[in-house]
Amino acid sequence: MPIYEYQCQACGKELEALQKISDEPLLDCPACGEASLKKKVSAAAFRLKGGGWYETDFKTGNKKNLAGGSDSASSGSTASDKPASAASGGSKTSPT
Repeated sequence: MPIYEYQCQACGKELEALQKISDEPLLDCPACGEASLKKKVSAAAFRLKGGGWYETDFKTGNKKNLAGGSDSASSGSTASDKPASAASGGSKTSPT
């Protein structure tokens, strides 16, 4: 459920309310009792944090390259960047 911000037009009190999208807007101010609450337009306070998110998922341009150096995604990869495979003559050992 979203958190909506309200401000009383009579006394200036600001408050937040956890409401369903389908709920009617609040009207009565809990501080002064007047029916003059107005819903404010505000940005959502939401950030993806924790170990399950990549830091570069929602960044664009040069901001994606946090480690420095050249951006390998835009320059493309070459054959020397890839490890040798068994089909190309590389040796492969199996655990016994």
